[in-house]
Amino acid sequence: MTPTLPADHPARIARAALALDGLSVGDALGETCFRDENFEAILDDPFATTRGPWSWTDDTAMALGIYEVLHEHGRVDQDVLARRFATRFEAEPWRGYGPGAIRLLAEVAAGGDWRVAADGVFRGGSYGNGSAMRIAPLAGYFADDDYAAVAQQARLSAEVKHAHPEGVAGAIAAAVAGACAWKHRATPADPATKRGLFDAVLAHTPVSEVRTGVARAAAIPFELPEPAVRLLDHGMSVQPFNTSMTPIVRQLGNGSRISCQDTVPFCVWAAARHLDDYQAAIVTTIRARGDIDTNCAIVGGIVALAVGAGGIPKEWRADREELVV
Repeated sequence: MTPTLPADHPARIARAALALDGLSVGDALGETCFRDENFEAILDDPFATTRGPWSWTDDTAMALGIYEVLHEHGRVDQDVLARRFATRFEAEPWRGYGPGAIRLLAEVAAGGDWRVAADGVFRGGSYGNGSAMRIAPLAGYFADDDYAAVAQQARLSAEVKHAHPEGVAGAIAAAVAGACAWKHRATPADPATKRGLFDAVLAHTPVSEVRTGVARAAAIPFELPEPAVRLLDHGMSVQPFNTSMTPIVRQLGNGSRISCQDTVPFCVWAAARHLDDYQAAIVTTIRARGDIDTNCAIVGGIVALAVGAGGIPKEWRADREELVV
């Protein structure tokens, strides 16, 4: 039976595509920055990137799966989503999937039930940051709905591979942040909008370490001590690459543990701090190191919903590997 799609489906899927663009550009650029020469070059000059095409990773592959299911069904159908994740994994297993994801998706691809496979691979459910890294298209699709609807769809999306309460909380926090960015896209530079993003996330994220981390992030000032900036030839100013993010990382994490608890609080902070500037948000996120591609995917998806397609540097979009939907 053909699914019944909402009347405003075209507008919803356009928002999902915008979020997917922001996510995938961040993912692909972030992936290049695991190499020290690229890391230092882009922090010294945001346009001094390695030549494209930049390959996207499993972050984008799974976000594409969510986008496709929403495009076809207008909601998260968990069984369909699990099969879509498995199909994309089977077609391109080299995208950087973690060991647990490889086992789970291989079982689903072979015809297994995702519920059984998930419990067998992750007893009690996974709290890995994969639930948050792929969520931006969902945030975009449901961004005009109330936050409770966003949170419910995010929960359904997470449970397919990340049923642990922290995995669910991470997906909800990132999705609500993205929806909030869209709802307040007219005033992304307003300090009240940036602080309001924390309020929305805290109001709808379940009690969890993720939520505690976001509350800690909300208390950190955006105005951090910075060294003097310098002006580049193309007219923009940047901080030198050696500006330390260590104090922030110590408080919020940077994804090094590959968990939602260690990833999402920092990403919400970085996105809120630069909600009106995609480029600055991504560069700040890169500076924190850790799980760079995933962090940049989360931040990029949120901020794209605030700044629109024109806010994503066209040079970066051109260098990102083409998306195949």
